Amino acid sequence: MTKKSNIRWAVFLIPWILVIATIILNLADGTAFNALIMTVTTFILEDFDWLFALMAFICVVLIVAAYFSPFGNVRIGGSKAKPILNQSNYIWIVLCTIMAAGILLWACAEPMYHYYAPPASIEPQSPAAITFLMKDIFLEWTVTPMCIYGMPAILFAFLYYNANKKYSIGSMLFPALSDRLADKLSPAIDCICLFALVCGMAASMGSAIFLVADGASSLTNGNIVSSPVTWTVIAVIIVAAFVTSAVSGVMNGIRILSTINSRIYMVLGLFVFLFGPTAYILKLTVEGFGAFISTFCQSSLFISAADGDRWAMWWSVFYWCNWMAWMPVTSIFLGKISKGYSVKEAIRVIVVFPALFSVAWLGLFSASSVYYELAGKGINTAMLEGGTASATYAVLKQLPVPVISIAVFLSIVFVSFITASDSNTNAMAGLCTDTIAESDAESPAWLKIVWGITIGALCVIFVRAFKSTDALKYLSNLGGFPIVFLLIIISVSFVKVMVNPAKYDTFTEDYDDLGRPIPSLRLKSEQDEEKEQKKAMKQNHA
Repeated sequence: MTKKSNIRWAVFLIPWILVIATIILNLADGTAFNALIMTVTTFILEDFDWLFALMAFICVVLIVAAYFSPFGNVRIGGSKAKPILNQSNYIWIVLCTIMAAGILLWACAEPMYHYYAPPASIEPQSPAAITFLMKDIFLEWTVTPMCIYGMPAILFAFLYYNANKKYSIGSMLFPALSDRLADKLSPAIDCICLFALVCGMAASMGSAIFLVADGASSLTNGNIVSSPVTWTVIAVIIVAAFVTSAVSGVMNGIRILSTINSRIYMVLGLFVFLFGPTAYILKLTVEGFGAFISTFCQSSLFISAADGDRWAMWWSVFYWCNWMAWMPVTSIFLGKISKGYSVKEAIRVIVVFPALFSVAWLGLFSASSVYYELAGKGINTAMLEGGTASATYAVLKQLPVPVISIAVFLSIVFVSFITASDSNTNAMAGLCTDTIAESDAESPAWLKIVWGITIGALCVIFVRAFKSTDALKYLSNLGGFPIVFLLIIISVSFVKVMVNPAKYDTFTEDYDDLGRPIPSLRLKSEQDEEKEQKKAMKQNHA
């Protein structure tokens, strides 16, 4: 029998009221509000850049340590746990959840910024700037962000399924703190994380809106104008789509959408590889990846302290802060769908595969962006005139049948944001309820609807007021500031669990006499069993 979940009214209402207050303040005096947010964000990034860079690097170190430690053999949910998802769906849902619209927006645009305005120590528009931009974009979009998500996701999955802790971000504090203190802090932590994610999702939604609007304008030769009316219409469609998907449940909407999206990703990627500057893509990707690997530690901890340049503050450090703002809520979703997989398997799905996919995608689009800019195709000019999203369409227009490639790209943007929003909306609604029983994977539909509408309203109001989502990004990053301290405690919890998982695991039979995890085989997923049962029923009725 499905257990009914009670609403955590404080956790729901406090961040929701803060969002409403944000909307009111923006409507009252948006310019002053934006300036205030910018000032506070600048202070945080200037004075705590070292902490963001250090914690991001620590996440990578901990993931590597966990993979090669005995902890990697621990099975989430115990040795007899059946995975919720089969491996294929697990991989693609994770990928679509993590990617959202960010990598689609910045894959072509960010290289232009770094080529013309690299750190002070690098000459703009030079070969060194090209190598640097590839190295840096790999740094910001591959291994490190996946580890920022992956480390807390693995910890939450273990504590939720193996240690029987609550469905709460605060549960990840348990090994480092006492049960009593973790329980007291949980509501406040959940509130902060929810507010930060709402702002982050609204900012990401803005990116998706601009991408879709500019793409529609390109497809129709300017007949559809990127305007406030267009943005509002697109926002309504997006909100309706991801709320409908979220209400349908994680096993329905997001699974179907992620599967569709995976096919589209592959088709477009193959098209760009075959008809784009193939040789240059391969050469620059290999060279950039080599530079990324060889300088990983140095680049990860680079904050421009020696020369006083503020470049790192507004790029890599800004990204670390942004990833951390999204981390808590996203990680609990990723952790929840990891049931039945070993820690080592989960790391491969949450960290390794998305990182490799990002390398391939960035290699295709970032290298193409640089190639066409050097060839005089005006990628940077298009971006300066039409906004960040225009860089991608300027690249796609250099390929055969741009109408088709742009249409395919638009479908990826649309579906990617919907799948990412679906997963996060599910997690947000889950945080607003008491502990969700395993048999009750879904929280009340009205919570998902309210959060979806709230995110959409916040996005539209800021986009119409500023014609950008910068204010929302800065607001989200403000939420990332307390979360970096939360991440310190989570890291301590992770180390304690990794060193001695038997101490916290309720499945004592999965450990030998010395407390070492006993390796176990992954069972057939619940999803595959359902398919087999349906197939058997059809055969019986035939």
